[in-house]
Amino acid sequence: MKNIALVVGATGITGSNLAEKLIEKEWITYGLARNPNADIEGLIPISADLLNSDDLAAKFADISPTHVFFTTWMRNDTEAENIRVNSAMVRNLLNAVSDKKSVQHVALVTGLKHYLGPFEAYAKAGTLPETPVREEHPRLDLENFYYAQEDEVYAAADHDGFTWSIHRPHSVIGKAVGNMMNMGTTLAVYASICKETGRPFHFPGSAAQWNGLSDVTDARILAEHMIWAATTDAAHNEAFNVANGDVFRWKWLWKQIAQWFEVESADFNGEIHPLEAEMAADAPLWKEIAARYQLKEQDINRVASAWHTDLDLGRPMEVMTDMSKSRKLGFTVYQDTRDSFFDLFEKLRLEHLIP
Repeated sequence: MKNIALVVGATGITGSNLAEKLIEKEWITYGLARNPNADIEGLIPISADLLNSDDLAAKFADISPTHVFFTTWMRNDTEAENIRVNSAMVRNLLNAVSDKKSVQHVALVTGLKHYLGPFEAYAKAGTLPETPVREEHPRLDLENFYYAQEDEVYAAADHDGFTWSIHRPHSVIGKAVGNMMNMGTTLAVYASICKETGRPFHFPGSAAQWNGLSDVTDARILAEHMIWAATTDAAHNEAFNVANGDVFRWKWLWKQIAQWFEVESADFNGEIHPLEAEMAADAPLWKEIAARYQLKEQDINRVASAWHTDLDLGRPMEVMTDMSKSRKLGFTVYQDTRDSFFDLFEKLRLEHLIP
């Protein structure tokens, strides 16, 4: 039977890269979003509101996916509201496809906040794990919308009989516009501004992050990992960390990024210089830069998410992931992290999103 994929959140970093990979592998691929992506050739768009059950039921009246990949979330003011809204989104979507009896597998993307805590208590409260983080680490005794999303998948799987996989990437590096968690493009925009203005390229994070070991997840690796787990029996009904497979220190990578953009890498003095504050007044400047170089996006908030980059780079501890579980089951795909960033920067230039 032909594989029919439903990518929920097809306009984001994870969803768009996954959709491209599925289409490349000749899956019939639907992409669901509030404002569907028309840029991916072969993607069948679905415009729907995940908080509107009636809308979802109508949209799936004639669509019977075999595999559901849930890659989206909605940010709210409190974690309690994050739990209410994001669990409802998963529940509503799975309810909408439940009557089809067609779904064989559901994949859910969460992240390292599973181990480090939610936004309100990120890397601060509770008993944090030793790194590298491993899948068997128990849930923190904290409210966390990732846990609520997982529980919705587990409940639906018990009811409907499909298999599932949970994917926990580190910071995802890839191209997307309008994404709320977008470190790679944020750093590209910041470096581009530094180059235009002559400002020094300051590392915005903590000494622990500057000096400690870290890793990231290329969106292309994450896409391969999700497809692998969906189609590998041994990987069904399991939660997995997923990262590139190498480690680095930011004090090394930061200088590599500076060299790529031909900007001055400022000396790190051990103090945190939040990027959100550094770029707070840059919206008019970015508009001027975009006009000067005929860039596609003049709204800096559509291409940069400084708040989330600050969250990741400001951690008071080094953070990396253990991928032994995936390796033992046969997932051996690897990506050089320096190439993850450089490939992204090249793509952003090619598509006129940075100068």
